[in-house]
Amino acid sequence: MAVLKDILYKVSLTSTSGNMGVDVNHIAFDSRKVKEGSLFIAVKGTVTDGHEYLDTAIKSGAVAIVCEVLPDYLEDGITYVTVANSASALGVIAANFYGNPSEKLDLVGITGTNGKTTTVTLLYHLYLKLGYKTGLLSTVENKINEQTIPSTHTTPDPIQLNELLAQMVEESCTHCFMEVSSHAIDQHRIEGLKFAGAVFTNISHDHLDYHKTFDEYIRVKKRMFDGLHRQAFALVNTDDRRGSVMLQNTKAIKQTYALKSMADFKAKMLTNTLQGIELEIDNKSAWFKLIGDFNGYNLLAAYGAAVLLGENSDEVLTQLSVLDAAPGRFQQVMTSSDVTAIVDYAHTPDALKNVLETINSFRTGNEQLITVVGCGGNRDKAKRPLMASIATKLSNKVILTSDNPRDEDPDVIINDMKKGVSPADFKKMLVLSDREEAIKTACLLADDKDIILVAGKGHETYQEVDGVKNHFDDREVLGRMLDLMN
Repeated sequence: MAVLKDILYKVSLTSTSGNMGVDVNHIAFDSRKVKEGSLFIAVKGTVTDGHEYLDTAIKSGAVAIVCEVLPDYLEDGITYVTVANSASALGVIAANFYGNPSEKLDLVGITGTNGKTTTVTLLYHLYLKLGYKTGLLSTVENKINEQTIPSTHTTPDPIQLNELLAQMVEESCTHCFMEVSSHAIDQHRIEGLKFAGAVFTNISHDHLDYHKTFDEYIRVKKRMFDGLHRQAFALVNTDDRRGSVMLQNTKAIKQTYALKSMADFKAKMLTNTLQGIELEIDNKSAWFKLIGDFNGYNLLAAYGAAVLLGENSDEVLTQLSVLDAAPGRFQQVMTSSDVTAIVDYAHTPDALKNVLETINSFRTGNEQLITVVGCGGNRDKAKRPLMASIATKLSNKVILTSDNPRDEDPDVIINDMKKGVSPADFKKMLVLSDREEAIKTACLLADDKDIILVAGKGHETYQEVDGVKNHFDDREVLGRMLDLMN
């Protein structure tokens, strides 16, 4: 329970009406979750507007309302507070209500188009091995020490987020590593949080269905760094030319990492094989289980963040060298077959290109690379032809299939993808909208020593069709098919 005026601390108010000393025992921005004694924050969302549900919230027991526009009629006994931006206010209110948990641990946010999940997962497991009680907030899962909480969004809403952070503090966690999506930044989900540091991995074509322009996508990412305090660190990948943009105007301690250019944390790729990579980092060489140049960046980002948090660099390298990649990230599916089977979450053009180029760097030329790939429905349509173009240029055979079609017709999505395939590459392409049949066909086409990549869904254990999530795991299907055919 908290007093309303206390949980409005640092919220920019435009007007108040009623008792500011009222007790609040719950906060909600979804009217369906309001209970007796709640504060209801009316947020204008992408689908619904909370202002339309003020009466519902009051009938369900709300004692106070935060909104941008007052209703025509004010109910007796209800406190009304207006703010310029309810979504921004929600983040600060949630942080205050849960006792500002982000100030009681070292919270590090990782943002960028690709590499977020692997980097936060590496940091989480690294800090467990270093002996810390640690939290994780990721696309794959949320964790409080060893306890797993299912993940529904890359970044939870502000109430869930602060509740999870408060639970971490209660469980004596000293650190938390979290993915921060561009949607979360734009929707003020990280408002009110205090970050010990932020990491920028890279930026490439994604989410333009939401942000509309690439420049706006960059500006949104930059807002996270603009909001850092002076004692925090801002660690950016300067091999991505937008890395330096993230550092402009930040008050944080500016740090850089790179494989190809000069940087504060510099690495060189010494060995790159299907069994792992050898990196020279700050003049020390180490072998890692992860694969590919892109994971060189992820490892270097994790290394840099840990050192900036005060850890011993030798111990960090030692512990990173024994860690595995995040589930569904360049994950080899072990089967009784002699076919090399790989599942990867690559769902952006840049990520798919990185994975395919990495696989091609291992090839002898005597084996086929067969790629199964689709694109999600109700998402950025502009990347569909790019994905198909990259897949067909860098593979021997490509099967275009369904990903998570959501509310779209899978065949429409696939037709959008086909527009990116050049006439010279058309002969490489097959189309099978049923994803299981597509994976089965890839297995039938593969001979011993061939390589199959199933891209796009990675760790996901479902396929969303017409708004319904049905169990589907690329790793299970691929492993089962190859074992049956062996």
